[in-house]
Amino acid sequence: MTESGWAGWTAVVAGGVLQGGFMLPMKWTKRWAWENTWLVFACTAYLLCPWLLILTTTPQAFDVYRMSGAGPILLVLLFGLGWGLGALTFGLGVDLLGLALGFAIILGIAACAGALVPLWVSSSPISSTKLLMTIVALLLMLGGVAFCSLAGRWKEKQSAVQRRSYGKGVLLCAVSGLLSACGNLGFAFGQPIVDRAQAAGVAPDLASNVVWALLTVALFLCNAGYAIRLLFRNRTGAKFGQPGTRSYFILGILMGVMWMGGFVFYGAGARRLGRLGPSLGWAILMSAMVLTANVLGVITGEWKGAPPTATRTLCLGLALLLFAITLLAYANNLTG
Repeated sequence: MTESGWAGWTAVVAGGVLQGGFMLPMKWTKRWAWENTWLVFACTAYLLCPWLLILTTTPQAFDVYRMSGAGPILLVLLFGLGWGLGALTFGLGVDLLGLALGFAIILGIAACAGALVPLWVSSSPISSTKLLMTIVALLLMLGGVAFCSLAGRWKEKQSAVQRRSYGKGVLLCAVSGLLSACGNLGFAFGQPIVDRAQAAGVAPDLASNVVWALLTVALFLCNAGYAIRLLFRNRTGAKFGQPGTRSYFILGILMGVMWMGGFVFYGAGARRLGRLGPSLGWAILMSAMVLTANVLGVITGEWKGAPPTATRTLCLGLALLLFAITLLAYANNLTG
């Protein structure tokens, strides 16, 4: 693999580590309600970071948008809206099915849809061997995600599935998985805007940020709007002024910086992986996210007291993910 290829893989994995760990600071904001921390995070990740990055590194971004025309921009905004709705249905689906099963369905569908659709719409010829190996690797990755998620079912003494509508929960999680893939689809179909940015003199590693900034507009509106609604409904806005919680703002901001940093690394890395970067890069990103989240869960004691069967299931899932990443790397290195 070329030096550029290795740099791409490293950047995408780094993005997955940041994405998989961005929720960790939330463990230390216990005196706030979920909506307090999430509003600070949403403002940082979906609004401040993308546009501060654009204004400081890409001053010609608005010229790029103007020259790109309304069509590509509206398409990216539409995918951003889908991504934002996917974030909301994520919470609803997991609430109905429980964390383990909900994560298995959502991440599995998002991983496959986000990786396969850019692969199918690619205009470049792909050998049957490379295509077959890529599909097998994606299926292995889907199995790894499922095993990692299902390993956590030991925590669910009383399954939410037994008390609520299973069918509705599966439907919401499936919809969330498809909509969550809109983030990667927006990145893939926003390539004309990225190309226009590079033609305007934007550094290649920064050019993809002009697309992320557009995608996160809808994410901010959906998530911040929902958090504000909860603040009013639950009357938790006063928690922002509680003594001893000033550091919580820093933790919420750190979550946002980590989240956005993950996609900055992903955008730069996927570009270096070649014409299939949006497809293979998305698969690597999702796998690295799950690996990181599970490792952090073990470190912070979430798996303390787990039965041996759950531990074995987790190890099997992690092994499948690592093998899938290796297979994807080999497939991407094949010619044709």
